[in-house]
Amino acid sequence: MESAQKKLVVVTFMIAILVVGYTIVKWIRFDSISISAIFFSFITVSYFLTALTWGNHTSKKGSDELGKHIKAQSSKIAYYVLMFATGAVLFISEGTQSFNQITNYPLMIVVGLTFVVLPMTEFIYSRKYR
Repeated sequence: MESAQKKLVVVTFMIAILVVGYTIVKWIRFDSISISAIFFSFITVSYFLTALTWGNHTSKKGSDELGKHIKAQSSKIAYYVLMFATGAVLFISEGTQSFNQITNYPLMIVVGLTFVVLPMTEFIYSRKYR
């Protein structure tokens, strides 16, 4: 990793720590947390992890054959992790194990879409090569 890339990783790490730390302190000390603080915490952690993996957020390193393979495999794994996480959030937030007792319809639709998005995307993408 070059010196500039190392500096970028350190800077993004410090920004992520500041934003996440602010969010946690606000939650613990004031017993309140804002949606924007949670959102920006995830965004800064995303930038840090991308800088750590590729050197910067718009790196061309991911465009070679190994980079494409890493992105394809990690995307598929991330899809299944996200599918499981949305299902877990649905059942934990509703406090039930029965589909008939769920009242959060928007989240139920999101969970249902997690089962449809990958096959639909694969179908559309496969049509490109037929």
